[in-house]
Amino acid sequence: MTEQAYLVLLALVDRPRHGYGIVQEVLALSAGSTRLGAGTLYGLLDRLCAEGLVEPSGDEVVDGRLRRYYRLTEAGAATVTAETARLRALTRRARLALGAAHAGRPALGGA
Repeated sequence: MTEQAYLVLLALVDRPRHGYGIVQEVLALSAGSTRLGAGTLYGLLDRLCAEGLVEPSGDEVVDGRLRRYYRLTEAGAATVTAETARLRALTRRARLALGAAHAGRPALGGA
């Protein structure tokens, strides 16, 4: 899973959001390091919808413009939970490897 796809799923964990809301939440979750353009966002949403991880949850017109809202599906919630667990495990292994390297010992799996 790409970092951008993961952040989009995370942005939808607490509630449905429209495109601009997703962009803003991704920006906040990434501490400003990930800025999604419209093409990137809607390409990701199309893919995540096709994979059954996200689904449209309604539309509204605000100031004459259509806002489509998206929400996580059960599969999307399970996927973001599993990816978070995978990243936590990877972080633990990285800390062990870095700790071993800083202590002058070979890193995990190193010679």
